[in-house]
Amino acid sequence: MTQLMPSWTVDRLKQEGAQGIKLLIYYSPFEDPELNQQKQTMVQQVGAECVEQDVPFFLEPVGYDPGGKLSRLEYARQKSEVVTAGIREFSQDQYQVDILKVEIPVDLHFTSGTRWSEGHETAYSHQEALALYRRAAQAARRPFIYLSAGVSSAQFRQSLEMAVEAGVPFSGILCGRATWQEGIPVYAREGLSALEDWLSTSGVSNIQGINDILALACSWKNFRQPGISPDKT
Repeated sequence: MTQLMPSWTVDRLKQEGAQGIKLLIYYSPFEDPELNQQKQTMVQQVGAECVEQDVPFFLEPVGYDPGGKLSRLEYARQKSEVVTAGIREFSQDQYQVDILKVEIPVDLHFTSGTRWSEGHETAYSHQEALALYRRAAQAARRPFIYLSAGVSSAQFRQSLEMAVEAGVPFSGILCGRATWQEGIPVYAREGLSALEDWLSTSGVSNIQGINDILALACSWKNFRQPGISPDKT
């Protein structure tokens, strides 16, 4: 359960220079309804404060297995339903979310045809995975961007390429680790100078590779419903 710091409000954050508010919550439609209602109320309260203070509200619903008993494969099969439910719920007007920051609705480790699925039992074919992208996007009533969840840069790029192939109108990304985490072992082994070299070469390449894909994303200003245009499916 996400806990808000009691001494901080949207008003105070704005006074300190914040130009937007991002809230991360863990959300699953399979969680206890009473707990989910508490989370929904929290989001409503933050959304109302953002409207009052005229700052954009970014919401990041991150899925999970409430019972903690599913295997990675079992959760991969359930993941798209969890992601789609979060998008559908928090797209509603009462939350006053400006941008949804959402997970990729499939796990490439269990998607047939990807190099990460080698040696794994798969949860869906490539075409089934594309359909799950579309299903999640069709639930959106707000512009949405993707998070990387800390996968490798190469895996995140393929995830975004699949979003483009599926024709979903995502409006960009908000990620960190996918672009720089591979430099951490370099720093541990060889020190700061080696990390700086890595950032100026591989790190820059990671950003450029993602930027090339984002040229095909849709501006949040042009976001339209129901989310998938016939010529992009």
